[in-house]
Amino acid sequence: MKKFYFLAISLLALLLSSCGKGGQGELVGAYNRKFKNNAIPLGMVYVPGGRNLLGMTDEDITFYQGKQSKMVSMSPFFMDQTEITNAEYRQFVNWVRDSIAITKGNIDDYFIKPKGNAAAGAQKFKVIDWRKVGNGSNLWNNKKQDVQTKLKAMYINDNLSNFTHGRNDKDIDIKLLRYAYVEKNTDMALENSALPNRQRIDDYDIYTDNPTPGKVNEHPSIMVYPDTLVWRKDYTYEYNDPMVEAYFNHPSYDKYPVVGVTWDQARAFSNWRTQFYENVARQRKLPYNSRLKYDLPTEAEFEYAARGGRTQTKYPWGGPYIMNAKGCLQANFKVGRGNYADDGALYTVEARAYLPNDYGLYNMAGNVAEWTLNSYNTSLPEDKNPIFRKGRRKTVKGGSWKDIGFFLQNSVAQFEYQDVPRSYIGFRCVSHYPGNNIIN
Repeated sequence: MKKFYFLAISLLALLLSSCGKGGQGELVGAYNRKFKNNAIPLGMVYVPGGRNLLGMTDEDITFYQGKQSKMVSMSPFFMDQTEITNAEYRQFVNWVRDSIAITKGNIDDYFIKPKGNAAAGAQKFKVIDWRKVGNGSNLWNNKKQDVQTKLKAMYINDNLSNFTHGRNDKDIDIKLLRYAYVEKNTDMALENSALPNRQRIDDYDIYTDNPTPGKVNEHPSIMVYPDTLVWRKDYTYEYNDPMVEAYFNHPSYDKYPVVGVTWDQARAFSNWRTQFYENVARQRKLPYNSRLKYDLPTEAEFEYAARGGRTQTKYPWGGPYIMNAKGCLQANFKVGRGNYADDGALYTVEARAYLPNDYGLYNMAGNVAEWTLNSYNTSLPEDKNPIFRKGRRKTVKGGSWKDIGFFLQNSVAQFEYQDVPRSYIGFRCVSHYPGNNIIN
């Protein structure tokens, strides 16, 4: 009798579940797995969607070909609270260094060991066990002779150590630190969509150590180490040797914005940051797109965020003046005719220096100018997050420590070629929010 009741209850539960899931021919939808979608990524702030007037609304200078003002609407997104710092970018450099050392050296100690049937066959791809690698010290301080022998391929092989009593025996060859990755290119996907022999791989930009000659979507992998010589290249007749030697690697500059990175390097960092998060998300069994990819902000996104929700404001802090009521400068820039130190620093300052704007964003004007996703153009073609993609001249926003106050205005833009690093250009990332409002 008990078996009969159990069977009857089971059949009833199955019938009810089938009715609730469209078992009677009703359309009920195929929903994705729900998860908390209101977490703000670490180090970022939420910029709500809305509408604002972008473009020149105030001061102009002779022959400056700025954008005409236009109302532009934006969807919500997350933005880094500060410029990417030396310490944050160094995490990327060290990850590339360690991954190349392990994969090129085939150091088995740091690969995940396959289990079950996978252990019996040959592995198509080896996966690094980053828990063993840690911050890299476990790898580079490994005392095993075979590991040390394999790591030698990462060191500069020249005769300098013969003259320095071995001090330079283990200097990393930074030319080896190249990041290879693939990323979907929606421009190419659009162009290829009508082709009869279209292949999925043709819709992707492929950055590889060995690009195929003539393949338009294959490019050389990206060298990731910043160009520390920009402090000399940009200012030939200034004594900036201490900045060359110390700025990227000295602990005193850890919280300062990274410079000497090209637009290409900034985008490579954004791709790595996306993959870095998605690997952890997979381990936590979150959907692969639980957080949309990191990228550079568009020019419109940068200006929209810099305004902090205010309309027709000249600077990110809202006021029309570059000093506050107490007479204190509110950004790091070239004061007057060249009083660089009047704002408290000759070059850059810490990424959290000065007060943030109304969205909680630091140094949206001054300190370092910042790469945007846009190619440079002086028009606003659309009224919803406009962008120009083609062209090697990329838009730079915000002004820097070497610029006069005019270039700190929200509406002002400059440009630089995407493969040219500068001592006054850095970047920050955005990640778009998949929805209309984080509160809902």
